[in-house]
Amino acid sequence: MEKARIILIGKNARELEEISKQIVEIAEATRVNYSGPVPLPTKKLRITCRKSPDGEGTATWDRWEMRIHKRIIDVDADERSLRQIMRIQVPDGVHIEIELTK
Repeated sequence: MEKARIILIGKNARELEEISKQIVEIAEATRVNYSGPVPLPTKKLRITCRKSPDGEGTATWDRWEMRIHKRIIDVDADERSLRQIMRIQVPDGVHIEIELTK
């Protein structure tokens, strides 16, 4: 049977957990096999820059960081369950990829 791999990507971990919880609830309600959500390692994008716009003054630095979280859920590719998964309201900060595999 085909499987659907759902990859959730976002900056806010709570939003990813809420959406993955909804997907798991749909999988349980439609009685399809699923595995996950599996958290992947968090990417940390760091930027360090000087606070002072000119070269004068003390050498103080600002450190900025953005974290990218990922979750993977594998679900059996049942037509009914996938239609319900596609109807989930997704916040703007979350990106979803759905891949069908054998």
